[in-house]
Amino acid sequence: MPEPAERLFVALDVERLDEAEALLDRLSGVVGGCKIGSQLFTAAGPLAIERALKRGYRVFLDLKYHDIPNTVAGAVREATRLGVFMLNVHASGGLAMLRAAAESAASAARQLGVARPLVLGVTVLTSLDRRALEREVGVQGTVEAHVLRLAERAREAGLDGCVASAREISPLRLAMGRTWVIVTPGIRPAERADDQARTATPEAAVRAGADYLVVGRPITAAADVGLAARGVLEEIARVAR
Repeated sequence: MPEPAERLFVALDVERLDEAEALLDRLSGVVGGCKIGSQLFTAAGPLAIERALKRGYRVFLDLKYHDIPNTVAGAVREATRLGVFMLNVHASGGLAMLRAAAESAASAARQLGVARPLVLGVTVLTSLDRRALEREVGVQGTVEAHVLRLAERAREAGLDGCVASAREISPLRLAMGRTWVIVTPGIRPAERADDQARTATPEAAVRAGADYLVVGRPITAAADVGLAARGVLEEIARVAR
């Protein structure tokens, strides 16, 4: 199992590249990974990835690709070229799209002579609960059942793992096994509430079996980001012991 610092990815959901770089500098030597999502990537593009990699961070490129197979394959190839550690696609995009993503990551890594990124399927966004999933998305049944269905589809297509909330980790482990990579966002201190519907504390998520945690505002909005990150790492290490 990786060290605690390697299991934590701090979400750089900020408006400008200089803000992201300031966070990376303040977290240097504390955290091993960062998540670059739609906001920062739209603002700064691949340069954001380059700046993070130069500082020694592993990058989770969180752009949730969801398009026709050829378009997704091309995007995954370019993400692989950039040297990201992991990336994601929407598991609801269908088998052809998911297979295109997995195959593109493998072939691009071979051709370019770089490490193959982990390719993850996004199951159900942590902002959705059962009521929203049914009324707004049109999916009948529980969130857990839909997450499992999408994860099984992702595995069939050759993906490495999935993104899911802490509430689905235990059933995912039972159904998918130990080698299936689970990345868990929506990590929050117990007393904090915001726009995420299916959250968990760092300790609860790791105890349930998460491989990697994505933490944003509890760290990036803290007065002392290094101290906040160390608090998360202490929870991870406590479970690991």
